[in-house]
Amino acid sequence: MVVRRLLNLPSKFLTAVQKISVLQHAISTHLPSRTGDPMPVQRNLDPIMHPFARARERTRALNAAKMERMFAKPFIAALEGHIDAVETLARRPESVTDVASGSWDGEIVLHNIARRVQVMKIPSAHKGKLSGLCWADESRLLSCGVDKSVKMWDIRRPVDTSSSEAGPSELKPSAVFPGKTPFNGVAHHWSDPVFATASNVVQIWDENKNSPVMDITFSTSAESVTSIRFNPSESSILASIGSDRTFTLYDIRTGRAERRIVMKMTSNDLSWSPTFPTSILLASEDHNLYTFDIRKLSQPSQIYKAHVAAVMSCDWSPTGTEFVSGGWDRTVRIWKEGKGTHPEVYHTKRMQRVLSTAFTADARFVLSGSDDGNVRIWKANASEKLGVVTARERAAIEYRDSLKERWKMDQEIGKVQRSRHIPKPVYKAAQLKRTMLEAQRVKEERRRKHTRAGESKPTAERKKVVLSEQT
Repeated sequence: MVVRRLLNLPSKFLTAVQKISVLQHAISTHLPSRTGDPMPVQRNLDPIMHPFARARERTRALNAAKMERMFAKPFIAALEGHIDAVETLARRPESVTDVASGSWDGEIVLHNIARRVQVMKIPSAHKGKLSGLCWADESRLLSCGVDKSVKMWDIRRPVDTSSSEAGPSELKPSAVFPGKTPFNGVAHHWSDPVFATASNVVQIWDENKNSPVMDITFSTSAESVTSIRFNPSESSILASIGSDRTFTLYDIRTGRAERRIVMKMTSNDLSWSPTFPTSILLASEDHNLYTFDIRKLSQPSQIYKAHVAAVMSCDWSPTGTEFVSGGWDRTVRIWKEGKGTHPEVYHTKRMQRVLSTAFTADARFVLSGSDDGNVRIWKANASEKLGVVTARERAAIEYRDSLKERWKMDQEIGKVQRSRHIPKPVYKAAQLKRTMLEAQRVKEERRRKHTRAGESKPTAERKKVVLSEQT
């Protein structure tokens, strides 16, 4: 009776009214689970109900690719302090922020890239060009130069102000290792108190002795070793490059050179992969970079082509999935491992020839040193947003990244992702280089066409790199 009176319905409708069910929804299912999370969205994925879902998704992917290029501003800051070309960079072990740099005027500067300040400066560390720099441990730094000496610096030691000639800010080396010839590079063992130097021979030194404990050279070598690195996994293995176009592997346990190859052009720098102990990267004078598997040195495993001048430096990311290179063409390029074309290109109007490059320990930033005396900081991901990112922003970024990955084979989207604005001289040089390579390819094709069948066979590009291999 109460229901009938409230609804003012006849008694014949009362039975039907009593059978009505009320739908109830929990409000929590329509609200974010945490503060700052995006609102949950209910989607009906039935293609009959939404016939244009794929077209809308492609439009979102295209917009995401365009937004990535719009917000690509990789340059962060330039660290000053040097008055001459920055020859080498060394990342401090177990530190994300500290990086040491050495220049042609012989000075060493320790930078803090988070605060963008100089932590320490050692003027006149060497007389003349400083050619090599590496860390012995967390607090000791090794440097070498053309003044025929290797010096060890303890950055924890107080500054020596007793000498009036030294000046108020000069730090004295904790040890000096004299040599007979100018040094081109230095590399410290990953665990033992031993380091190696590169000059006209490869020498192994003990930290507690003033003379080398071992001289390693190849029987037929007449080179000047330009760079040297210890393998981070098999730490007794040593690799070097020489001015006579050679790449050599040494074993300090046996005290001799194990394998050696002669390449078509000289290499300027080398870097071991941090995740694949048998993979090594070489920066070559022929504008290319090469990765080699040391178990098979007859040909490179990958060729990376984009520079239009000599590649002067290279360094792997700590993740092992990408690496950075700097060239004589005044550009910094970031490559994906295994992808030999279309790298990320960084440049500025004032940056000159890039002589040294390095990744930071967290793989988020890239450092470059050029002959204009500046150490520049770049973002490894050009469009990455720095600072605090909310959960909603993070979800939107991940959604856009997934869209770009899914639609990367689309012609228009791929073109937007690959497009880069580069300086006009670099662009013109790339055009000229493509014309020359095409002319060379046509010439070889015509020569084969007018030669007796079987006498002139095409040679794979990778097989042209290595001229000879010696064991």
